[in-house]
Amino acid sequence: MTIEVQHKPVISLRSLPQRQVIVTFVGVLLALFLSSLDQTVVSTAMPRIISDLGGFSHYTWVTTAYIITSAATIPITGKLTDMYGRKVFYVSGLVVFVLASLLCGLSNTMTQIIVFRGVQGIGAGIMMANAFSVVGDLFSPAERGKYQGFMSGVFGISSIIGPVLGGFITDTLSWHWVFFVNIPLGLLIICLFIFFFPNFRPDNLKHNID
Repeated sequence: MTIEVQHKPVISLRSLPQRQVIVTFVGVLLALFLSSLDQTVVSTAMPRIISDLGGFSHYTWVTTAYIITSAATIPITGKLTDMYGRKVFYVSGLVVFVLASLLCGLSNTMTQIIVFRGVQGIGAGIMMANAFSVVGDLFSPAERGKYQGFMSGVFGISSIIGPVLGGFITDTLSWHWVFFVNIPLGLLIICLFIFFFPNFRPDNLKHNID
């Protein structure tokens, strides 16, 4: 009896020019910083948001909606990017995040800001899922630990900077700018990914979604 094994053709990003690898990884770090920063930067602006919009009983949902939707999105997106490639999902996640940030800043009620924070969390979840997957594409197994360390450092930095930055922006400008500040950085990252992020698929097989 013989067993036939079908090998999947894999396209590796490690064949890319070094400059493109570096720019791609810098963009990944910036996207990860943007999504992780938004988990902490809003906390210090919440008293001002409650003062303007009311709805103290829904206080925790502004943060919880973001965390729930991002956590639910990560495993789904991770599987889909393995099947269909990462670029279109990454850019789409950034677009969703930037648009949701704009809508959060324009919110006039607590219900609106909670809904838009949930949408923002979907975009953040897509970015986070891609960030850790791309490290496996860009670097060899021997190098991945070092570069994953950079990504862990981004979480640490965002947790320190977030509350301070949120308080500074709220006191200097307004709580609306806690969300608006995501837009220029998000647009920059979108441009980086459009021009530098390789449009590849892990294999050439046709997949069915269960």
